[in-house]
Formats: sequence, C-alpha cells, structure tokens
Amino acid sequence: MRVVFVHGACVRDGAWWWHPTAAVLRERGIDSVAPELPSCSPAAGPDGPGLAEDVAAVRAVLSSGDEPTVVVAHSYGGIVTAEAAAGIETVRRLVFVSSYLPEPGESLSTFGADTPPPFLDFDPDGGTFGARPDLFAETFMQDCPPDLISAGAARLVRQTLAVTGQPVQAAAWHDVPTTYLLCADDRGTPAAAQRAFSRRADRVAEVAAGHHPFLSQPRMVADLVAQY
Repeated sequence: MRVVFVHGACVRDGAWWWHPTAAVLRERGIDSVAPELPSCSPAAGPDGPGLAEDVAAVRAVLSSGDEPTVVVAHSYGGIVTAEAAAGIETVRRLVFVSSYLPEPGESLSTFGADTPPPFLDFDPDGGTFGARPDLFAETFMQDCPPDLISAGAARLVRQTLAVTGQPVQAAAWHDVPTTYLLCADDRGTPAAAQRAFSRRADRVAEVAAGHHPFLSQPRMVADLVAQY
C-alpha cells in the first residue's frame, strides 16, 4: 500500500505539509508521496499552469506504480483529485480532508461565496491569488505547534487565479470508495460547508481540528488512512 497526498491551494512543498503524518505511516511500513501542483509556483499568472497541469502532475504519480493506493486530498486538492484519480485502477480509497467533492462541470468558484473571504488576496491583473500572510496562522493553523506555523507561513505562494473557474472533467469519488474527514474547528472552510461536501462521500469522520489535521493531529490522520 502507498499513500499519495495532494496539497491544497497557495502553498508549495507538498511533502512538508504531510511530513508528520508520513513519519507515522513510515513506522507502520506505509510509504507516501506528495506531488507538487504546478499552479502553485513562481510560474503562476495569467498564462501560468492551471487545473489541467495540476491534474496531469497528480495523475502521473498515480499511474506510476502498481501498489494499492489511498489518495489523501486536502482542500483545493480535492478539486484536482476528483479528475486525476478517475479511472486509475490502483486507487482503492479517496480521503478528502476539509475538501471539495466536485461533480463534473463544477469548479472551485462553484462553491465560493459572493464576497471573497478576507483571508485570501486576489490580483486579477496579475492573474494570481494567495493566502494573506497576516491572517494565515489564525485562519488555517491555529491549533498547530508554533514551529510548524512559522514553517508553514514560509511556504505560502501565489497560485494561478484561473484555477478557481476551471471545471473538472470527472468525479472519481463516484466510482472509488470515499471517506470525508470533517474538521469541525476549521476557520477557512466552515464546518457547515464541509458537511454539505461530506454527503457526497460514503464514509464520514469528524475531528475537533483546524484546517491542517495532518499537522496538528498526525497520529489520528495516520490511523484513519492506515485502516484502508
């Protein structure tokens, strides 16, 4: 068994966000990998990589081995995974963490509010968006250790704005068993929105955690993933 972790929006170094949970899984003989999403990079911009490139990057990893695979998708990573995991026979389980479960034709903007959230900064002229550094800790990492908060903030990047409106072409969760990990204390993706998404999954687990439980409660997340 292996685990493929798909990180969320506006951050780099996918493996870093996953590393505390990955360490616990390694103790149990379970390997993991965390591909980078091209839209979250210095190349982001009006003509920068978008959802198609993110999907291709994740799909390449999923197609690269023959081991039974669990995909753990976080936040925006759920948009990517919905399409990237479709039709990959080795994928045995999807785990969505405070994430989106889009139907074909739906995009990130489908689920957005009429007013942009205050913790995100949008630059239409520059073709990018990002998390506001001054609100990042209190919105997304309020329950994480201080050293991880500072290290996480250092990994914020701008992302290609076009990904917010680019629809997915497939919904792997229709055909693959899916677990939704609902983070009740998340200040970025409210619990009420998560509950709506979770109704599309066949299993739901709820935890008193913020947006990054794989950093704040790595053993709990490892326990959840390892059971599959």
